[in-house]
This record gives sequence, structure tokens and C-alpha cells, in this order.
Amino acid sequence: MTTFALLAMGVAAIASLLLLILTLRFHPLVALLLVATATALSGGTKVTEIVATIEGGMGKTLGHIAVIIALGAMIGRMIDLSGGAESVANGLVKRFGEKRIAVALAMAGFGVAIPVFFEVAVIMLMPVAYGLARTYRLKLLPLAIPMCTIILVVHAMLPPHPGAIAVAGELHTDIGRMLMFGLPVAIATSAVVFIASKILLTRRAYSMSPDIEAEIEREQLKNDNTAEHQGAAREPIHLAKSNHPRKIGPQSIEPSLRRNASAPGVWLVIALIALPILLILAGTVSSLTMAPQSMVRSALVFLGIPYVALLVDVLFCAWFLGVRRGAPFATVSEVLGSALPGVAGIILITGAGGAFASVLVSTGIGSALAKLMQSTGLPVVVMGFLVTMLLRGAQGPTTVALMTTAGIISPMVQLASLNPNQLALMALAMGAGGMSLSHVNDAGFWIVTRMCGLSVADGLKTWTVLTTIAGFTALLLILSIWNFV
Repeated sequence: MTTFALLAMGVAAIASLLLLILTLRFHPLVALLLVATATALSGGTKVTEIVATIEGGMGKTLGHIAVIIALGAMIGRMIDLSGGAESVANGLVKRFGEKRIAVALAMAGFGVAIPVFFEVAVIMLMPVAYGLARTYRLKLLPLAIPMCTIILVVHAMLPPHPGAIAVAGELHTDIGRMLMFGLPVAIATSAVVFIASKILLTRRAYSMSPDIEAEIEREQLKNDNTAEHQGAAREPIHLAKSNHPRKIGPQSIEPSLRRNASAPGVWLVIALIALPILLILAGTVSSLTMAPQSMVRSALVFLGIPYVALLVDVLFCAWFLGVRRGAPFATVSEVLGSALPGVAGIILITGAGGAFASVLVSTGIGSALAKLMQSTGLPVVVMGFLVTMLLRGAQGPTTVALMTTAGIISPMVQLASLNPNQLALMALAMGAGGMSLSHVNDAGFWIVTRMCGLSVADGLKTWTVLTTIAGFTALLLILSIWNFV
């Protein structure tokens, strides 16, 4: 088959995927499997080989990411239902003071987002933002929009989030190196996002939903009256008192987890969030610096295996956030188990993305596109960013865009003969593309705009602009590092 025919087939496959997901509202799992199968047949794959190609691509992806995503979700659930996010936010407000509440909330967003998926982290912290706005009589948008954008930065770029893990598996990238480069890039990007949000949100007034504005005003008035009658200073916001309770299934697990204890200490929560990251980094550093026969090296490398690091952290979370604080072990187990249904869909969609990527490679579409893009003369890292950004803008979900790009870009990466550090930066550049251009076809856009009370137009002027600024900022930082590694 000619290069032109392969490229036309690739365009048709992606267009069909977008049509099924965006117009016909097919579930992404079904759409990915349908398009992958049709593309394999159109590309001349033998009927007897289609099953091996689809199942092989899906199995390869799931074998790498399923356990990591599930364990990461369990950690996030324990932190959420124990009141850990609330504890981190309140602790940071006390440390930074009332004048730097936005900074404190942004830092809380960054920390909480590491083990928690984007949507969950936003839902966890938005009630805290509401509470801080009404308690300290602040505008909601300058608190919430930068916080949510920073959560997206972490979600798109850093393990153990599914997009980053899937790309690492497809490109054979070391997760420890991704964290080693990704953490400083994500921190610097978050700082730029925070500054840009200040400029963007103060240039003009954005209207909020009357319902949310009225709710915050009512709570502010109630807070002032209570303080006047009691002669007391305003108290920090507590998530348990929020008007936005979270229920899991027919009954809420949250009361039984908190019944005998207050929210955990801020440093405990920070330590639990940092533990798997430190273990993975220690494993990578020890494998590069210590003698192969060293027992210490072997132990650190073992503990630095991503699923081992997360499994250790799950055990620590179960003990320190549950059993040690008086929760029955059965309740802790129930909380851990409640994390799995919410991520099952994410795991399967990511696996289907791996199947689609496998078909793109096996039919030669990926190689054809790689040759075409190489003829443009753009660096491979820039091409990875642009393809991911375009797919993200076209179809919405970050994870699907990253998985699709991984299949397209993988042959090009192999031809480029990148070193391990450049492979890590390549994966991060794709993550940068995956955070850009969040708009009306992205579930994250609707979660943020609805919870902030923004209209679609104002959401495009704030959220979409900030996510794109974040993506290009991360790319520039990655390019500045590229030639030195």
C-alpha cells in the first residue's frame, strides 16, 4: 500500500473515531475497538491476525498500567475520604496567611493531584475553594481556576496518571526519569499558570452563575452574623461542613471513616503523597549510581518499581489514615474497594487506546505518518507535542489523545534513536500537548466551568486559554532541557 493510501486510511480512522465519540456519542471504549478493528481490516491485516493485534495491543497496555492506576486510585480515595485534602488546604492557609490563600490553594491542588485523577481532585478541592471564598470574602474564580489548571498540569504529565503511564509503556520510557524531569517542569509550569491567571482574571470581570454567587454571599453573611453574635474570629473551612457532600453508593463511607477522628495532619498527608514518588526516584537514581552487586541498590530498585511503590503507599494509607485513627479494617477495605469502579472505565478505555495504537503500527500507518512529519524538519519532540495537542483539541479526553499519539509517534521515536533522558522528555512533551486546548468537547471543561459558575464563552476565555498557556509553557521548558541531556 502506498504512503498516500496509508495516510488517507489514518485520517479516515481518526475522523471516524471523532465522529463516533463526538457526534454519535458512542462510548470511547466501543468507538476505539470498532475503529481499530475496521482499520485493521482495511489495512490488509489477515482475519486470523486481527484478534492477536487487538488483544495484544490492549493486553500490553493494560499489563503496564492497570495495577498502577488502580493503586493510585486507592491512595486518592483514602486521602479524600479521610479529609486529607481539607487538611492540606487548611494547613497551607495557616502557613501562608490570608493574603496568600490563592497560593496555598494552588499548592494544595498540585499535591493532591499527584495521586488523584483530575476530576476527583477538582471535586475534592472545589468545596474547599467555596469555603475559603465565603470565609475570607474573596472572589471564587481567582482561587478556583488556577487551582484546577494546575491539577490538569499534573494529570497530563506525571505518573501515576493513566496517560503518562500509557505513553511511558508505549515509548519504553523509564517512569523514574519522567518524574525526575517532570516534577520541576510541572512546578515551573504551575508557577507560570498562576501568574498568567492573575493577569487574565483581573483584566475583566467574568460573570458567575447567580446561584453560586448567591450561595457564597449567603454563606458570607451567615459567617459574619455568627462571628458577630459569638464574638469569634472566622474559623478555617472544614469540608465535612460543606454544602457539597459526596456520597458513594447508597450510603456514604465518609462518616464511618471519620467517626472517631478529626482530619489527618497536613504533614502526614504530604508524606503519604510524596512516598511513592520518592521511592520511584530512589530506585532510578540508585540504578544509575550504585554498583550492580549492592544489596542497597537491589532493595531500592525493588521498592522503586512503580506498582511496588504504590502498593507500599496503599498499606501506609490504610494504616495511618484508617486503622490507626479508629476505623475498622472492614471499613478501610471498603473504602479502598470503592476506588475501583470509578477507574474501571478509565483502565478499559486506555487499554482500547493501546489496541488502536497497535493497529496503527501494524498496518504501517504510524510509519507513513512518521516519514511525512520527518519531512517537515520539525524536531520529534515538537511533533509529539503538536500531534497530541491537535488530537486533544479534536476529540477531548487527554488520555485518549495521548494513547493515539503514542501509536502514531512510536515509529518516529524509534528512528530518532533517543537516549533515555530524551525519551522521558518526549513523553512529557506529549503530556504538555495533552493539557492544551481544553474546550467544549472535554468533560474537564464542563466540570470546571459548571463548578465555577462560568458561561461557555467565559470558560473559553479563561479555562481554555490557561490550559493552552500551560501546554506551551511546558513545551518551552522541555525544549530548554532537551539539548543538555
